[in-house]
Amino acid sequence: MEKRFTKQEKADAIKLILEDLYPEVPIPLDHKDPYTLLVAVLLSAQCTDKRVNEVTPALFELADNPLDMSRQSVDDIRAIIRPCGLSPRKSKAIYDLSHILLEEHDGQVPQSFEALERLPGVGHKTASVVMSQAFGVPAFPVDTHIQRLAYRWTLSTGKSVEKTEKDLKRLFPKESWNDLHLQIIFFGREYCPARGHDPLKCPICSIYGRKTLFK
Repeated sequence: MEKRFTKQEKADAIKLILEDLYPEVPIPLDHKDPYTLLVAVLLSAQCTDKRVNEVTPALFELADNPLDMSRQSVDDIRAIIRPCGLSPRKSKAIYDLSHILLEEHDGQVPQSFEALERLPGVGHKTASVVMSQAFGVPAFPVDTHIQRLAYRWTLSTGKSVEKTEKDLKRLFPKESWNDLHLQIIFFGREYCPARGHDPLKCPICSIYGRKTLFK
């Protein structure tokens, strides 16, 4: 008879698997401080971390702090970040938020979700990444990849990123959130991709995945 797991049992088991596979969780985006992380995360929207890391050295050579960035033109910023996509919007956001940081935050990246989400180009997911990775504040940034895996593992309905974040926060202990969201991303890339995925070979889907995966 097929064993049935509660949602919490699945979450607990998945957490142990991820901790075993990824005891160390390096931050994927290259940066040296909260400002360069904020810019890198903003650039990563609809772009791979690999591409962002290829682009940011030239950008940060041009300007790696709000004051220097505010002295550049939007066109110069855009010319460098073009490979990341959405460059008109992203270049203006980087330029504008640099001015706001100088005018309203003494040139520092604010350490609150509310202040971060008021910055141009910064949504809840970006703010969550900065709060967790720059300041160590418990957060659970959910992108489309984490949303996809949470649905595959029946931890959430997948109806929205917001719903998935709430579901995962309920299932996993707060002190694990900052590492866990990265562990899920690493696992998705290595074992559980969107395409060409074999659930029978997946350490999690083979046990805890939706049965529809096997049809």
